[in-house]
Amino acid sequence: MGICDSTMRLNTFLLAMAVLLYGAESTVKSRAYFNETGDLPCHFINSQNISVDNLVAFWQDQDKRVLYELYGGKENQKNVHPAYKGRTSLDLDNWTLRLHNVQIKDTGLYQCFIHHKGPHGLVSTHQKSCDLSVFANFSQPEIIPISNRTEDSNNMNFTCLSTHGYPAPKEMYFLLKTKNSTTKYDTVMNIHQNNITGLYTASISLSLPVSPETNASIFCVLQPEPTQTQLVSEPHNIETTEMEGEESEQAKKRVENRVPGRSDEAQCVVNISKTASGQSFPRSQFKGSYSLQSRAWPWYSGSIIKGRQPTSPNGRDLTKYSLPLALLQN
Repeated sequence: MGICDSTMRLNTFLLAMAVLLYGAESTVKSRAYFNETGDLPCHFINSQNISVDNLVAFWQDQDKRVLYELYGGKENQKNVHPAYKGRTSLDLDNWTLRLHNVQIKDTGLYQCFIHHKGPHGLVSTHQKSCDLSVFANFSQPEIIPISNRTEDSNNMNFTCLSTHGYPAPKEMYFLLKTKNSTTKYDTVMNIHQNNITGLYTASISLSLPVSPETNASIFCVLQPEPTQTQLVSEPHNIETTEMEGEESEQAKKRVENRVPGRSDEAQCVVNISKTASGQSFPRSQFKGSYSLQSRAWPWYSGSIIKGRQPTSPNGRDLTKYSLPLALLQN
């Protein structure tokens, strides 16, 4: 009794293993990329040289919807589901169905069935399953600085974004590289899936403390599926406070050495408009037509003073000096 039970259990185990092995071998793995063409192979070998006219073949998805049907050597679209019409083509050389314009929702299990016409109807000849996986390449990660350092804080805020990928990425992180070290910053990854395309957008954010004397570059790294290539952003260089201070000092010197502006011109006019006795002429006393002659000193010619000629404290005639048009028109 014990020996019989052991033998039965062993036979059951071997049968189960045979079924599993057969199932694994009978399913073909196939990969396709979003908006491109995917292959659904049937692996049919026509060893009996049956005429295509005597074969009936069709492919169906996991919901039993027909993608393609071959009947009497010709394509028969009568039973094809609307979701697949115009999207398939059959390569009879290797019995592979091409599925065009692959979408994320096309991911899943497909089956092909081949029958031949016998004297009493159709006879099953071949069957194969195909598991289709769909991928979409994420865009190169892009670092977006949210705000720069302030005088009160050495923190710098960053967001990294990568779009239009599938499936969802496994990991996303920042790398801070200095002259002597590389530091990895793991943060919470935010993932959003588009309801129409099924594609994913991934993003992470980081508030990074950076000392004033730091010279560094920060990178963003996205790891999709293990079979897909790791993506790295362009480096974002972090400038030191010391460098920023030098730039500010240089900007200040440029301002101090600039060409006089309108306020300087107005002061010059007031000085010129005084007589030897110190009397200032009201601007309403000036009239005439004027033209712009210089960018650095925008004086205007043709100034005429009612009934008198202005002179400077040293007695020079000032009528030959040009005055700003803005003052003469008031």
